[in-house]
Amino acid sequence: MQHPEYSSTTERVLAWLDETTLHIQFNNPARHNALSVDMWEAVVPLLERAGADDRVRLVVFSGAGDKAFVSGADISQFEDMRAAREAVTRYEAMAETSLTAIQDFPKPTLACISGYCIGGGVNVAIACDIRIASDNSVFSIPAARLGLGYRYSAMKNLVDLIGPGAAKDLFFTARRIDAAEARSLGLVTRIAAVEGLPALLAEYTRAMADNAPITIAAGKAIMAEILKSAPNVDKDRCTALIRACFDSLDYAEGRTAFMQKRKPVFIGR
Repeated sequence: MQHPEYSSTTERVLAWLDETTLHIQFNNPARHNALSVDMWEAVVPLLERAGADDRVRLVVFSGAGDKAFVSGADISQFEDMRAAREAVTRYEAMAETSLTAIQDFPKPTLACISGYCIGGGVNVAIACDIRIASDNSVFSIPAARLGLGYRYSAMKNLVDLIGPGAAKDLFFTARRIDAAEARSLGLVTRIAAVEGLPALLAEYTRAMADNAPITIAAGKAIMAEILKSAPNVDKDRCTALIRACFDSLDYAEGRTAFMQKRKPVFIGR
């Protein structure tokens, strides 16, 4: 049953309440659910409403269609939104705000992944508490192929989840991995056949409906405290390093090559 208070600000994000579960679905199947500006902007107000709604015990993120969870940034907006310095700053701030809202949401969140989970899709998934996937899912972090900067928060989430060794492997190579390897690395918790994914998801929606929400919320908050950064982390240096990536000639080459569907030639400047 859909509830009008969970109407989305864009048709490219669908939201509905099913008993105690709020579903937020990225709805851009023509582009494999690549994240456009309006899609990022729709997430925060939905979570704000869900946080104040006692009916909601779990928020599930998914992708429309059978091809992808999220395949990265919407290429149609890539040139306009990420080419200029001011646009990069705006896009990164917007993505950071949305991902932080997912990570800091006080109730459980789950990424239900089927198909491509690439770039920003991985960021959404690792901002969630739990990740389940169909066995045809494919994962990749292609930042190094594009010359993109990868934010401190996203890198920390990745390292916290799968450890520095596996994180370096995926990040430095930008290689694609299947669902079985993703599970072996801890990137996802459980996998199922495509036709079995709804039943696996139903296990979680039932568990969150049945279990004590105060206990779960306390557990999530305490785990967040355990994972907090050390006080001597140089966040300013991390920000400057990311800024240098977006200001580089390599980023311009990566963006152009991506648009032209060719292999980039990076020069380290």
